Amino acid sequence: MGDSRWTRVGRHCYNTRQHKARPVRTPGGKLKAQRVYKTTKGPKCSDCQCMLQGIKHHKSSQYHALKKRERTVSRAYGGSACAGCVKQRILRAFLLEEQKAVKKVLAERAGK
Repeated sequence: MGDSRWTRVGRHCYNTRQHKARPVRTPGGKLKAQRVYKTTKGPKCSDCQCMLQGIKHHKSSQYHALKKRERTVSRAYGGSACAGCVKQRILRAFLLEEQKAVKKVLAERAGK
């Protein structure tokens, strides 16, 4: 059994939120420090502020390096609005068009 002690790498040794590490055993039996990076809250819906499903949580600076299929979902407003809000937008637009058509028919009847 190897030694159970391990030291941190880098400039300072404090266990802060930014500088987390966990021990990892190497094939040679030594313990080394592996850096644990902070996670983000991830992208939110632009309308209702709920978390977007199907998109991984990365730093905003890392999204440009991802593939397009990892940044969005294949739907209208894929990476910015959730499915419920998109459904509401479509329904609202449809009902507005229906309302315009009804007004037009009523105006034609009133004109006769």
